[in-house]
Amino acid sequence: MEEKKNPNGQLQIELTPEVAGGIYSNLAIISHGKTEMVLDFVSVMPGLPKANVKSRIVMNPEHAKRLLFALQDNIIKYEKTFGPIELAAPQEAPQGGKTANPFGVGQA
Repeated sequence: MEEKKNPNGQLQIELTPEVAGGIYSNLAIISHGKTEMVLDFVSVMPGLPKANVKSRIVMNPEHAKRLLFALQDNIIKYEKTFGPIELAAPQEAPQGGKTANPFGVGQA
């Protein structure tokens, strides 16, 4: 896809009809190497023994951290508008940190 810039220098972002519908995911698998973070999005359906990766996003660690902050900001805004998002059970990260609030940012 080609980048287009306005005469005033702003980047225009185009959303094609194929991408606009989105892809449903109810499982994300995150892995990393020294220079990249890999996010695999999976759609797991009840009763099916196999689930395929529907989309894979590869980004550098700096962009991954920016994504983390953007998601945190949007979760806080969402909860201020619609109320708390209740998790079935608190999920612990391997090092014992909470996955829903990794940087201890104030709750909505």
